[in-house]
Amino acid sequence: MSITVNLRYTGTDGSARKFAEEMISSGTVELIRNEPGNLRYEYYLSVDDPETVLLIDSWADQKAIDVHHDSKMMNTILELRKKYDLRVSAERYISEDAIPERDQAYINR
Repeated sequence: MSITVNLRYTGTDGSARKFAEEMISSGTVELIRNEPGNLRYEYYLSVDDPETVLLIDSWADQKAIDVHHDSKMMNTILELRKKYDLRVSAERYISEDAIPERDQAYINR
């Protein structure tokens, strides 16, 4: 069972996109992806709202998230959020171990 957090970063004048770009170019994203327990750390641009960027952030368990939150990367993230004056909303999901068979027909792998 993994935990996924969808974070929506919203700003003005392209600041959310600039934030994501700096997270990537600074190497912070790569450091986070290499943390123990990180399963996914990917940014997506919104088609509906060009001022919003979605981060899909998945972890093996709560302990991995806690270690991440106590890491130096969190200070970097918080400073960059402040630099780009971003608002953040979050949704948290706990995954099931497998996709139910009745749903498999709708997935094309």
